[in-house]
Amino acid sequence: MIPLGNDWDELLEDEFKKDYYLRLRQFLKSEYRSKAIYPDMFKIYEALRLTSYQDTKAVILGQDPYHGPNQAHGLAFSVQEGVAIPPSLVNIYKELHSDVGCTIPNNGCLIPWARQGVLLLNTSLTVAAGQANSHRDRGWETFTDKVIRLLNEKSTPVVFLLWGSNAKSKASFITDQKHLVLTSVHPSPLSASRGFFGCRHFSRTNEFLISTGQQPIDWQIPNI
Repeated sequence: MIPLGNDWDELLEDEFKKDYYLRLRQFLKSEYRSKAIYPDMFKIYEALRLTSYQDTKAVILGQDPYHGPNQAHGLAFSVQEGVAIPPSLVNIYKELHSDVGCTIPNNGCLIPWARQGVLLLNTSLTVAAGQANSHRDRGWETFTDKVIRLLNEKSTPVVFLLWGSNAKSKASFITDQKHLVLTSVHPSPLSASRGFFGCRHFSRTNEFLISTGQQPIDWQIPNI
């Protein structure tokens, strides 16, 4: 059992005991012992620790963690303070500026979003250094499927922002029509110009939250 310190503990208790998860755990033990794996093993579940089930009102779903040194810290698209802003996040900031007028911050740490109820989740929660998608099909997809299914059952409406093909594969689990599903290509430089720019997901999220009686997200990341 991985203690998360909030209501996810009870909701995911049985998941941590399932055969697929125990196999994943053994795989990760071997990987962390033998090579560089990101994020730090104590930060794998940081998204769930920072954003409880009850507090989640929006989900930004990415692919897998950044695979460069000192970047990933358990939140999709976020990097630790003092680390250069990666190209995908640069594009997210560009769309934020265009959509809701946010100024471009001097850092890529998205913890302020997490603390407002934005679950920053990847479809796979670990990755080998320099090898994008290297932990795909090891069990993480089943685990994050469960997270999305649970959020689909939430009594209050949730906005799901699914960016890229890995994230969009989760759309079939969001069946309750009270939720809002927003899909786009991934914000990476390879695809952002094919539909991410101009998607207005940030303003549309806030419009939906307000319409359902919830507090909108302050998307402005403060400078450090």
